[in-house]
Amino acid sequence: MEIWDLYDRKRNKIGKTHVRGVPIDEGFYHLVVHVWIQNEKGEVLLSKRDPNKSFGGLWECTGGSVLAGESSLEGAIREVEEEIGLQLDDRKGTFVFSKIASTHHSDYWLFPANPSLSDLQLQQGEVVDVMWANEEQYEKMVEQQLIVPTLPHFYKNAAILK
Repeated sequence: MEIWDLYDRKRNKIGKTHVRGVPIDEGFYHLVVHVWIQNEKGEVLLSKRDPNKSFGGLWECTGGSVLAGESSLEGAIREVEEEIGLQLDDRKGTFVFSKIASTHHSDYWLFPANPSLSDLQLQQGEVVDVMWANEEQYEKMVEQQLIVPTLPHFYKNAAILK
């Protein structure tokens, strides 16, 4: 069972928690992290969502909900390790931007890393595949609607990632 801290619209913790799976009351939000991992070639690491999840079968960057008591950075590190078995160096992460959705605040992080895909351990029920995508491949995947549609475009945000 996952427990999340709840926040107001301005991202102030309100001193309440929430159990995953229970609808969140209007006006309350939880925190979600999205982690872009970029290798030395400039490619971005994408993970394919399990077909039984929302947006199943589509590609995205690794991420998920931050647990109660965790910081955004701690949640980002944990989610990547849980979902793809990659241990990131928290000192190398760059906070990119945040945006708000109907039920959550989303934080976007960028980490440099060069893991071999064969060394990654995919979490059953979450991730079914991983790949490195360069800008051209990513663009084709966007055109073919293979990327989660709510995910901001990685390469179009490249200017703020440097």
